[in-house]
Amino acid sequence: QVQLVQSGGGLVQAGGSPRLSCAASGGTFSSYAMGWFRQAPGKDREFVATISWSGGNIYYANSVKGRFTISRDNAKNTVYLQMNSLKPEDTAVYYCAADRTFLPTILPHRYDYWGQGTQVTVSS
Repeated sequence: QVQLVQSGGGLVQAGGSPRLSCAASGGTFSSYAMGWFRQAPGKDREFVATISWSGGNIYYANSVKGRFTISRDNAKNTVYLQMNSLKPEDTAVYYCAADRTFLPTILPHRYDYWGQGTQVTVSS
């Protein structure tokens, strides 16, 4: 059973640069595509970023492109989301997710395992 444990986030001022981490255990992390999603109050869960097993393929939502960076360290079984230039509209619960296929996807239903979620609140 794969477990994903998230850390980071919290209350951040607009323009801030927090980093979220997601540590995996119980599976073969280096073979999974990993993704980050977010869900704001009253809205559907939306795609943020995804990275292939090797890190060679990365995709971002247009809303975060140029501001967020997804990366992974397979030696540490951890995926990161570096968030820069945060805006109040980035306020949401952020989730990491693992897809047992090699290829990254923006579709949440393709992911097999999910982290517990972490709140990011951006104050203006």
